[in-house]
Amino acid sequence: MIIEAFQDLNRVRQIAVIAARYGFAQYVDRGGLWRILGKREEVAEAPEVGRASTARRFRMLLAELGPTFVKLGQVMSTRADLLPAEYVEELAHLQDQVPPFPLEQVKEQIRAGLGRDPAELFREIGPTPLAAASIAQVHRAVTQDGAEVVIKIQRPGIGESIRADLSVLRSLARMLEALVDDTGVYTPTGIVDEFDRAIHEELDFLHEASNLRAFQRTHAGRPRVRIPALYESLSCKTVLTLELLRGVKVGQPEFAGHSPEGLARLLVEESFRQLFDDGLFHGDPHPGNILVLPQEGGEEQVALLDFGLVGRVSPQMQETLVMLVLAIALKDADSAARILYRAGAPDTRTNLTGFRNDIRGILGSYLPATLGEVDARVMFRDLLDLAVRYHIRVPREYAILSRATVAMEGMLRSLHPNLNIGEIALPYAQELLKSRYDPTQLQGNLARTLFRVQGLASDVPLQLSQILLDLESGKFTIAVRSTALESLAAQVRSLAVVVYLGLCACGLIVGAFVSFPRAGEPVQGIPPHGLLAAAAAAAVSGGVLAWALFKGRWRKVPLQWLLGRRREPPR
Repeated sequence: MIIEAFQDLNRVRQIAVIAARYGFAQYVDRGGLWRILGKREEVAEAPEVGRASTARRFRMLLAELGPTFVKLGQVMSTRADLLPAEYVEELAHLQDQVPPFPLEQVKEQIRAGLGRDPAELFREIGPTPLAAASIAQVHRAVTQDGAEVVIKIQRPGIGESIRADLSVLRSLARMLEALVDDTGVYTPTGIVDEFDRAIHEELDFLHEASNLRAFQRTHAGRPRVRIPALYESLSCKTVLTLELLRGVKVGQPEFAGHSPEGLARLLVEESFRQLFDDGLFHGDPHPGNILVLPQEGGEEQVALLDFGLVGRVSPQMQETLVMLVLAIALKDADSAARILYRAGAPDTRTNLTGFRNDIRGILGSYLPATLGEVDARVMFRDLLDLAVRYHIRVPREYAILSRATVAMEGMLRSLHPNLNIGEIALPYAQELLKSRYDPTQLQGNLARTLFRVQGLASDVPLQLSQILLDLESGKFTIAVRSTALESLAAQVRSLAVVVYLGLCACGLIVGAFVSFPRAGEPVQGIPPHGLLAAAAAAAVSGGVLAWALFKGRWRKVPLQWLLGRRREPPR
């Protein structure tokens, strides 16, 4: 039963009330939440509902529902392939507005996580948190060795709260799937599963520690980029202790003494090294996660923070990215369409002609002259929207890279609007293209192609022999799948059910007439057997008639209407 799926009906009631307050009452009604809860509540809409877009109302809804839903919105804001661009942009503004928990609970969490008294591990723990969020809060501290560190402590009870809300989210997602048609490449339950995976990674601080160690390995020979040291003995699943790095953030008044152009060039070079040399990149490079350190030897130096979200790209993905950028730069819509199609995972047969024509329209809009004039934020958003519209499932790493690119581009434009990014990127593109056809490089595309051809040449004779043997022995089978045939089969099954129920109703009617004169002792003058047979016949006949009349009348709501792209539902 649906009711049994909800572990906390009071939480479901709260979600229904808040959803109705922000203008989503019709979905609460269609989903039957009031019927499940046993009581309908009259809820007045919030004053800002009439002026706000659907995307903004959705953001306000998540913000009021609490930490789990705020984190859900933040996770979805990193995945431009899950939602339309206007929703992604709104959800990017979601902030954790939670009060800090007291120092005593901080010490209790450290004691529970590390198994020792905090006084034995730290000489001092700052009473005021540096930052407080829904998952954790950060304190400055000093170890017993005198080293200045920052401690990230998980909020008490957050794991249990998130698990309870996830159960409710799954039930609501299943209900939404029953109401929504054309859900695109990700179903509501698929989005909840993605969130489940992401939030459990974030709850496990050892996952972030693993990412940090990987960045330390890739940046071992780069003195201009600092990665904070990890204190392994002072870290666990709920406590993370890192080196305290002192610096300023881009945009702060103290930043005035630094060179914006030098910092911009350093950030571009660092981004391309992460992407094309390391295959490991920071997934959220906003100004809050980048510290500008005091200059050493006249050169800018930066530190990277917060490694909860990182992306990994394979050599094949690196090659795909370079070819896609070249196709965009040359306004080659046909190549761009084929590259995006191969990079993704189409759920259904894709209309490549329409896909190519739409890409040509995007390139014509955003590439009037040179790449330096392109607004990457808008172009990437439209390309991802286009892929989703054509049911092409964009791999997670590409979606994270799109977000990182947009964040980095915004910061670079504020630092040095006239920076020639293409000039810095050209050596990396040339190196990748050179290795693509260099036979001396084992990782080159030519070597991989030759290896695959050799394997194919050895496998084809064996496979042909197997096919011939199956044909000779009569075991050869061909599986054909047709949507039209499946639809026809479903209609035939439905017709068979109607005919069967109709025959049952006829039999009951005939039985009723036969039993009236032969029935036993009547009850209040009515033969009981005949009455039961007539009632059963009427019920079956009425059910069949209602099914025949109203089948297809109750349609699911199209996703485009649900997301606010149409003002009226389909009739």
